[in-house]
Amino acid sequence: MSTQHIHAAGTPALDGMVRRLIALYAEGNRKTLLAVCPNSDAVLEAAVRVAAKERMPMLFAATLNQVDRDGGYTGWTPAAFVARMRYYAGVYDCHEALYPCLDHGGPWLKDVHTRDNLSLDQTMGELKETLAACIAAGYQLLHIDPTVDRSLPAGASISIDTVVARSVELIVHAEGERQRLGCAPVSYEVGTEEVHGGLADASNFDRFLDGLRAGLAENGLADVWPCFIVGKVGTDLHTTFFDPNVAAGLRDRVASLGSLIKGHYTDWVANADAYPESGMGGANVGPEFTDAELEALLELEEREARTPSAFSSTLERSVQDSNRWQKWLLPDEMGCTVLADLSGERRRWIVGTCARYVWQTPAVLEARERLYRSVNEDISVAHEYVIQRIMQSITHYARAFNLTGSLDILRAAGD
Repeated sequence: MSTQHIHAAGTPALDGMVRRLIALYAEGNRKTLLAVCPNSDAVLEAAVRVAAKERMPMLFAATLNQVDRDGGYTGWTPAAFVARMRYYAGVYDCHEALYPCLDHGGPWLKDVHTRDNLSLDQTMGELKETLAACIAAGYQLLHIDPTVDRSLPAGASISIDTVVARSVELIVHAEGERQRLGCAPVSYEVGTEEVHGGLADASNFDRFLDGLRAGLAENGLADVWPCFIVGKVGTDLHTTFFDPNVAAGLRDRVASLGSLIKGHYTDWVANADAYPESGMGGANVGPEFTDAELEALLELEEREARTPSAFSSTLERSVQDSNRWQKWLLPDEMGCTVLADLSGERRRWIVGTCARYVWQTPAVLEARERLYRSVNEDISVAHEYVIQRIMQSITHYARAFNLTGSLDILRAAGD
């Protein structure tokens, strides 16, 4: 298969960026793209500001739970999300190198689809409509991830052949919708680091890529190839050490295909500076930025000079009422129905992780405004404090990934 992978209508922007990263790596100039999960308006604002300040590209990896046709927990449809990103781009004079992306686009990867026990046809139908909405809104990367199958018996793993077939089906659909809508070419990301997808095993990883290449060619899409392939590189929900040796091995497998490895679960990673050195193409970070936002708000709460806002108690009650926190329970916590029954450490982790689900609820919005007014009559001052804290967290990754000032370097590499 050609390593050029150029669409007839042109090269997708991120495909070109990945090729430039591959060329730079060969020259010893190593960089990893940062994908921020836009799990709140404050995180989105902070990320655009970091991109402008550091003169770097920024990806925004939005999940189906965060952003979807029903508004997700952020309240944004794909079009509203892109419009908000562009609004902040205008405010902070950052008019290029911002890439809205879909993260984990696959059946049953939207919580409500599992909750409502949708059939395969139903969840695939919903997903296909969302893919079209993302393309129409101007998304530039679609992560195709059909590695979950809720129709299988408990404990059964989806077959690699099924993952391949559904990946091909979804890419074929997306390309058809893109052409129907007259939209520019988009980039693709495939695979998952999750064990349930079976792709952590080296032989399955290769089998998946071979099958995907053959399936796309059979459907007349030999020139469409993912620029990112997700790899299991040591990190997961409760592990923060990145394995550079595993990452380098995966990179060697896919670089000849014109692709790079992308890591998920990069939050709080202990050795972020090892990502570019091992040739990682990109990394997603999300919950860590929610936690930075929450920590800033809790610090403001400690400074309240007037009537207490009851922010933290309102937030915890809203998390409790959402019931979405139960998906994060550990095996020995299953059956817990009240947050207060968890240990203090686990309770804080759950609230920090699930705060993003309830930022936009009326009760939390009102408590946040009370908090801002309680610490400063000019609420923009309190808001700026929160944004700065999130920016610090994002900037840590930007610098560890060698992205500061990279916009011009990446352009020059593509000349």
